[in-house]
Amino acid sequence: MADGWRENRTFHGQPLEENLKSREAETRCGLMVVDLTSGDAPHWVRLEGVVKELYDVAFLPGCTSPMAIGFVSDEVTRMIRVAPAQE
Repeated sequence: MADGWRENRTFHGQPLEENLKSREAETRCGLMVVDLTSGDAPHWVRLEGVVKELYDVAFLPGCTSPMAIGFVSDEVTRMIRVAPAQE
């Protein structure tokens, strides 16, 4: 963006800036699973350190049991598949 608000990690001039100030909250970078019915966030991971840019929203209509996959258990090897590189 031309005003550089992503590059300097602030939300200067954005509505979010005032909202955060009014709540005395700090910015965080992470991924969340949000239940739109209840507003709860049963699964989340916070990313720390330098994150240049991360943004996306995905809706999973009809998904009855959304969840984050753990890295400590074997869930990650059973649930995520990476296709071999094509030459």
